[in-house]
Amino acid sequence: MLLVVGLGNPGSQYAQHRHNFGFMAVDAIARRYGFTAFRSKFQGELTEGMIGGSKVMLLKPQTYMNESGRSVAAAMKFYKLVPEDVLVLHDELDLAPGKLKVKRGGGLAGHNGLRDIKAHIGPEFRRVRLGIGHPGDKKRVEGYALQNFPKQDQAWVDDMLDAVADNFDLLVQDDDAGFMTRVAQAVKQPKKEQQSLDKKNGI
Repeated sequence: MLLVVGLGNPGSQYAQHRHNFGFMAVDAIARRYGFTAFRSKFQGELTEGMIGGSKVMLLKPQTYMNESGRSVAAAMKFYKLVPEDVLVLHDELDLAPGKLKVKRGGGLAGHNGLRDIKAHIGPEFRRVRLGIGHPGDKKRVEGYALQNFPKQDQAWVDDMLDAVADNFDLLVQDDDAGFMTRVAQAVKQPKKEQQSLDKKNGI
């Protein structure tokens, strides 16, 4: 069994924020594989289904980002899982928009949701880092993450969510490299000139 956790903040006012990229990805996976409707459980929203012959639980903690670990730990305890059974999808400032990497263990790059999960279950969980880019100034990071994706980003955002969902069976099979390759092939990167302009404007 695999517990797949999308990170974000609950509430419609946050739904399209860059910081909610994890929630968006989990929703895309649920739609792609025809999972049942999410229900309230483990201080989050949970659904389950089968992907690639394996049982997969999709969880969106409703505790707000900084306390995501409580929801993850509760689900792990109930299903008797270990950290290696957990995969977390989250926004990543240190990757360019449209880039993606899969990582196991290691540092947290200052992500508060990951920090809280590590505090509850330890570091040895797998992460899917969904690149949103960096505004270029640490002082602008919070405002940047807590903004909606601008309209000009919608094409690559949609491409990435579709690619993550379409190829998610590879992650279930532990083929991290294959998954990253397929997503990279499917997502058209934003032009560097546009990325530079977005950073300059703090969007």
